[in-house]
Amino acid sequence: MVATKPVDFRKGAEGLAALVREAMGADPFSGVIYVFRAKRADRVKLIFWDGTGMVLVAKRLEEGAFRWPLVQDGAIRLSAAQFQALMEGLDWRRVHEPQRAVVPVAAS
Repeated sequence: MVATKPVDFRKGAEGLAALVREAMGADPFSGVIYVFRAKRADRVKLIFWDGTGMVLVAKRLEEGAFRWPLVQDGAIRLSAAQFQALMEGLDWRRVHEPQRAVVPVAAS
């Protein structure tokens, strides 16, 4: 889940978990990865529950900026491929879900 509105980057894991619960209406202990951005689009923080504790990951791009959805209230879901593209600093909007192949019913 990606929070589309920038957050105060002084917040730690507990503060971001509170945002997940209050602003997103979600459970921060569900195992879902929650992604937050700073006002400057070159920084992100991720939090997730790994079963033993809350994990906080921070990343700052040395060049460029993360491609981010339009700033609005709420959150959006990304697929695993879109999330990977976002973390690489690529335009995740250009990543599409793979199309399911039609399973043949008979061999000819």
